[in-house]
Amino acid sequence: MPDFVQLWVYLSASPLFGLSATLVVYLLASALYVRLHQAPWANPVLWSVVTLALALHAAQVPYPSYFAGAQFIHFLLGPAVVALAWPMWQRRAALRAQGWRLLAAALAGGAAACASAVGLATLLDLPQDIVLSLAPKSVTAPVAMGVAEALGGVPALAAVFAVLTGLVGALSGRYLFALMRVPTTPEGWAARGFALGTISHGVGAARALQVDEEAGAYAAVALGLQVVLAALLMPLAFKLF
Repeated sequence: MPDFVQLWVYLSASPLFGLSATLVVYLLASALYVRLHQAPWANPVLWSVVTLALALHAAQVPYPSYFAGAQFIHFLLGPAVVALAWPMWQRRAALRAQGWRLLAAALAGGAAACASAVGLATLLDLPQDIVLSLAPKSVTAPVAMGVAEALGGVPALAAVFAVLTGLVGALSGRYLFALMRVPTTPEGWAARGFALGTISHGVGAARALQVDEEAGAYAAVALGLQVVLAALLMPLAFKLF
């Protein structure tokens, strides 16, 4: 047992620990996800986060020690987001033809997401910094942190709210679309994808791309539009109102 403890202490302090743990847990969660026929509740991102968080807490591994290795995967987030541009490029003619309608839909969706979060938080009499941190919850986490800081919120809280929003959208989207009877035609997939990208940013876009390429392309468009619109308009809107 002492030898095992020493080995564990050595491995947990190694930069490769975070990288190895993340890859192993995600691959196992992804295999389970496929085995369960891609059921939304089995989302591998969700269960990877839960499993790693519980394991790090139980083993008392400091987050900086874990992230020393996991940062290599974190670095790949940028190229992964850029890769979403490929399905958009393939449909550039159709997207160009619908440009104004997509912009209007993005404005309406982003405004509804922000207003509903801020309104509910205000009704619950939450502290002002939490209300402001909730405002950009439907924007991808790095941008949400910057927007929240500009509004006077807490960037760390904004990141948590953004991740939770993405996971909730990815988990519930399929059931909500079925409840609203959104068809699974090409037009229906486009609508589903755009809605997921609008409300659930990168996590929703990844889920949409797993299900249908058309949905993934429109989710990427919505994700990009929300980033630009939130960064430009949200601080201005809060200053005015």
